Amino acid sequence: MSPGHIAVVGAGLAGLSAALELRERGYDVEVYERSRLLGGRATSFEVGGREIDNGQHVYLHCCDHFISFVERVGMGHALREQPRFDALVLARDGTSSRLRAAPLPAPFHLLASFAGYAHLDIGGRLRVARALASAALMPRTDPQLTFAQWLDRNGQDEATRRAFWDPFFIPALNASFDRVSAADALFVISTAFLRDAAAARFGFSTVPLAHVAAAAARQIGDVHLSTAVLAMNVDTRGVELQLPDERRVRFDGVVLAVSPRTTAKLLGTPEQFDVRALDTYDPYPIVDVHLWHDRGALGFDFAAVLDSPLQWIFEKDEGYVCCSISAAGDVLTVPTAELERLAWQELCAFVPALRDGKVVHAAATRNPEATYLPRPGAPRTQQRTSSPRVAIAGSWTQTGWPDTMEAAVRSGAAAAKWIAHG
Repeated sequence: MSPGHIAVVGAGLAGLSAALELRERGYDVEVYERSRLLGGRATSFEVGGREIDNGQHVYLHCCDHFISFVERVGMGHALREQPRFDALVLARDGTSSRLRAAPLPAPFHLLASFAGYAHLDIGGRLRVARALASAALMPRTDPQLTFAQWLDRNGQDEATRRAFWDPFFIPALNASFDRVSAADALFVISTAFLRDAAAARFGFSTVPLAHVAAAAARQIGDVHLSTAVLAMNVDTRGVELQLPDERRVRFDGVVLAVSPRTTAKLLGTPEQFDVRALDTYDPYPIVDVHLWHDRGALGFDFAAVLDSPLQWIFEKDEGYVCCSISAAGDVLTVPTAELERLAWQELCAFVPALRDGKVVHAAATRNPEATYLPRPGAPRTQQRTSSPRVAIAGSWTQTGWPDTMEAAVRSGAAAAKWIAHG
């Protein structure tokens, strides 16, 4: 499609990425977002006078599209990244151990630290090593196979799951292993751990993520917040969007950067656009508990914790800790006060220096649709449709990546390309 007037529905990372790509290609772009917030599932808001993210979002060094997006909107200075992969893992009995990259090529960069990994005996370490070798030698697998089944086939027992697979892969995939395809998990293993020694370096934003989204919005210009798109009609002349108060606006094309359910609603009959299987996606929640305490710095940036409802704890600032719970269906509806007490109790169990301290402020954020997963064996949705006027974006679409910030940015670029060349 030659440069024209394009609507983007949704101001999350996928929609903002698509809008930026289209602007750079010469299109006039307008973004419509039903929320008052920018950033979608990676946003920030004020709680008790403090601005916090709606969850602890991290990226890896291999997330090159996300990093490029942040740099492109002038916020590269806000990214903080490890000089090398270094993950502290804490056990309830006081044992701590690190997995740390050595200056060696992948996959040998982790051998030395894994050989001394205190949370597994030598038999457990060998079982994990054999599974990783299997992933390296056979990175492709039956699309119907779940990660739980793959772990069983590769001899992973309860001890190896507890000490290695659970703390690293439940947060990465945000679902129990019986709901995750082995293909998604093997992609993470290969991309983060086996290809490049630098790939798994953790990074995060030092400013609330809504600031990154706001910087992108400033470059786009026409971003309409608190403006839901109620319906859509596509014809030979273009695309008509129905807005609140019976307003109708016409565009030459549209990028739908919303949830699978909302995408299906706006398409009306998805099959007419050669879009299928939108009903195979299930949402998975993430819960984060934010705790401000009176005991100062913890002495580490972040750590995984074993045998706990929490998975990771992040020191956001001196005296401010975020406790992250992925695949959080069991705690999603726990009352806030109880959730805050539980998180502080667990935090004190793993960080003894906090046991004589007290919480001075607390908050909980719940995202019941933090990620979307197609059921094992179901295909992910493409960005292209049968209409050159309509594209689909979203971290849940087919990008080759699991549902992550990296996938969101990649999907937006792919959707913009379809509009430009479809």
